[in-house]
Amino acid sequence: MTQPDRTEMLRALPSVDTILNDDQVRDVSVTIDQQILTQIVREQIDAVRQHVLEGSTVSDPAEHVRKRVVSAVHALQRPRLVEVINATGVIVHTNLGRAPVSRMAAEAMEQVASRYSPLELDITSGKRGGRMSEISEQLRLLTGADASLVVNNNAAAVMLALSALCFGKEVALSRSQAVEIGGGFRVPDVLAQSGATLVEVGTTNRTYTRDYEAVISEDTGALLTVHWSNFRIVGFTSQPELSDLAALADHYHLPLIEDLGSGSLLDVEPFGLTHEPTVTESISAGVDVVCFSGDKLLGGPQAGIISGRKDLIERISAHPLARAVRADKTALAGIAETLRHYIRGEAFDHVPVWQMISADREFLRLRCEDWRSRLHTQAGIDVIETASAIGGGSLPGETLPSWGLTIRSDHPDAIARSLRTGQPAIMPHIEHDQLILDARTVLPDQDQALIDGLNRVLTSS
Repeated sequence: MTQPDRTEMLRALPSVDTILNDDQVRDVSVTIDQQILTQIVREQIDAVRQHVLEGSTVSDPAEHVRKRVVSAVHALQRPRLVEVINATGVIVHTNLGRAPVSRMAAEAMEQVASRYSPLELDITSGKRGGRMSEISEQLRLLTGADASLVVNNNAAAVMLALSALCFGKEVALSRSQAVEIGGGFRVPDVLAQSGATLVEVGTTNRTYTRDYEAVISEDTGALLTVHWSNFRIVGFTSQPELSDLAALADHYHLPLIEDLGSGSLLDVEPFGLTHEPTVTESISAGVDVVCFSGDKLLGGPQAGIISGRKDLIERISAHPLARAVRADKTALAGIAETLRHYIRGEAFDHVPVWQMISADREFLRLRCEDWRSRLHTQAGIDVIETASAIGGGSLPGETLPSWGLTIRSDHPDAIARSLRTGQPAIMPHIEHDQLILDARTVLPDQDQALIDGLNRVLTSS
């Protein structure tokens, strides 16, 4: 490109007023504040100018700017977090927001979000307090924990517990549990940030209670154990029983802290899955502080929950970091309503995660047959057996037998993209060049939207 060509393109760049007065720009931006629209226009003119200066060829700079402004305005007005139909078969799907909450939990969250609520007020006495009283009592009844605290996620829960109880101290942890989970969350890094010093004990595959005892000194602040939530070590392995570690910690007057991860309150074994430790089991074994997620197998909104001995929970709650990571009122309302499902014994009926885990296979097959019968074309579409995963760093390698629709196509990626970009977005998965929609993870009230989306894409294809 010659210099005169570049100069000509720069001269052809439109003024801010020209774009602001463009009919198409005005049509799409009637609800946009004028000052914000002006800022968008200036930014897009600057972006095109920079492209030209860097050597790009822009045949019609004014038209190019106009299109960029229209696109930017559309993006600003369109929410990114939209409804998604999860047909991937992954129940706790991290990329799709983990666990959907129950209808009642969602209503409770909406109510406190749009109204005033007695978040830190005891209505009976009229005095300040009460933020954690409801959830602490619920978890006491459900797990036996003396007290509980809710923060914004489990990483924060672990960080806060270690900061409050072990700052400047050593923390003993099995070498096999110095793990990394999703998003680059590494236990050794969290320990370092908390002000504690990691002391690894045992070996990668075998650790014994005596390995912990061998490193205990006056500098020890706690014993820590981390549940293998997203991987397995099999073969020649050994890990101490929680009750043995609890007895050792008690003997040396040290707290035993556990990062339990998914935070299940129910047993998954009746559904053919490997046993997943529950919060109740950890408390019963003598663990002093248990940290777990609210938005995985518990089935509530994003939260980290710290349960255990009352004196330790009070110390953790009083730490300055607790205020920085505490959960907001909507999360507290959602967690409380989710826990009420467990207290009423109705988790399998109302908590979506447990509805999906406990779903009857024959019901899933009949549901898929119904889906197929309502499609405009059944050519190349079959009902097949498939497998669902728990996901969310829970029960790695474990699957539940399921049923789904398969769409045979020479271009499964193109169909998947069309489904993803529809409204609502439909998320299938591709396996062995087959596009599969697993019925287990599609919410019951999304069936019609799924059928409509499939008909739209299949007709256009």
